[in-house]
Amino acid sequence: MLGKVYSAAVLGIQAELITAEADVKDGLPCFSMVGALACETREAKERVRIALENSGYRLPVKRITVNLSPADIRKEGTAFDLSIAIAILTAFGYISEKTMEHSMFLGELCLDGSINPVPGVLPAACLAKEEGFLQMFVPKENVKEATAVGGFFTYGVKHLRDVVEVLNGNGDILPYKEENTGEREEAGERFDFSEVHGQKMAKRALEIAAAGRHNVLMIGPPGTGKTMLAKRIPSILPSLTFEESLEISKIYSVAGRLAGQKLLTNPPFQAPHHTVTQSALAGGGRRATPGMISLAHNGVLFLDEFPEFRRETIEILRQPLEERKITVARYDATYEYPAGGMLVAAMNPCGCGFYPDRSRCNCSEAQIKRYLGKISRPRLERFDLCMEVLPVRFADLKKETKEETSKDIRARVEAARRRQKERYDGMEISCNSELSGGEVKRFCVMTAGAKKRIEEAYERFRLSARSYHRVLKTARTIGDLTGTERIEEEHVAEALLYREPDRKYWGE
Repeated sequence: MLGKVYSAAVLGIQAELITAEADVKDGLPCFSMVGALACETREAKERVRIALENSGYRLPVKRITVNLSPADIRKEGTAFDLSIAIAILTAFGYISEKTMEHSMFLGELCLDGSINPVPGVLPAACLAKEEGFLQMFVPKENVKEATAVGGFFTYGVKHLRDVVEVLNGNGDILPYKEENTGEREEAGERFDFSEVHGQKMAKRALEIAAAGRHNVLMIGPPGTGKTMLAKRIPSILPSLTFEESLEISKIYSVAGRLAGQKLLTNPPFQAPHHTVTQSALAGGGRRATPGMISLAHNGVLFLDEFPEFRRETIEILRQPLEERKITVARYDATYEYPAGGMLVAAMNPCGCGFYPDRSRCNCSEAQIKRYLGKISRPRLERFDLCMEVLPVRFADLKKETKEETSKDIRARVEAARRRQKERYDGMEISCNSELSGGEVKRFCVMTAGAKKRIEEAYERFRLSARSYHRVLKTARTIGDLTGTERIEEEHVAEALLYREPDRKYWGE
């Protein structure tokens, strides 16, 4: 007899349909599995066999062969356990084969038959909807992410017996139902810009960065609020659209960080320690998974103590920052993950942190030069804005007037993003920071005064072509915040202001 059911394999953040076939025949008793299986998937035969016995299903002594097809896709992980078990039970006649045609199964089996959560359920649910499946069986802990896309019945199950009873029409388990409003969880905002006293210029720079999704480098002595400012950037970013929320939620699902949650509705914030490894930052590992660059997609990747990161780790950021995606190559497959977040970095101006205040800085000129030299010119030019965060005055700390809230700032950011969305309608870009060289000429139209100002700055400060384009893109965002279609001279002047610390600390 033959039993055939469906499951899914996750490649990158997309899922591929997998068919689990179980063939039962007379002959020497054995249990074999084929189909390009990774080690943990091959071990499923022991988990499944014992789980079936402990769940009360006595299998006759037969020759059992399980095939996971197509064979050209490598199957990794333990999510195929449930589909293999159901295929075997179907082959032995415990379940009617007719109920298998429009059902998908995902889950890891314990030896007692209980079902553990697995990563990648959300991409599999999207595939189930595309392929027209009518029902999906997933671990209880994964049921919320499976229902995010809708279009079919989803059962959250705890034990193998629960699945069999539902398929045979005897169970009392009903499909999970929960509406996803997709609204921003305002009550969940932990950080607000109203808590930051002073630092008007820094707040303005971060507002510009959020409006155009620009990369930012903050430099200043310790205790001035660089980390405090960075943590509040997600609170001024626009709410995620359903498509953006679904995309970032897929990444978290594949990484195993979405179990028991709905879709992510707020922009993510990732802050790796400076000891982070290359694979943890970029993604990969023995079993390819998204890295922190991808986990910050549509949100913020914050690198505190920027010069302390290893050089080879930082160099990984170059390609993702330009292409807004990262590719992880393996001998049998290539995985592509989105990497469209803002890069925000913070650093001290020297080892002790107090340069150029010589009354407090104890570093020698050679030490200062060596410390700043950890940030190469190519790395520095990847930042659209470079701003100095100075110590807060005591008067600013004690003043009674309320600071502007994140909600107020976010309203202006959202208005600027809407202008950009209308401008780039029908194109593959959505923000000013994504403009290519040719697109900068097309969309960054300047007044005569603005042209003269940028030309003078280019010659005087010996800007590179990359820096020139980044200044124009920043000026374009400043224009969007003020609601003007052409870049004015004051927009260019302000954009150049955010390159001043670059020249101050690293020279022309």
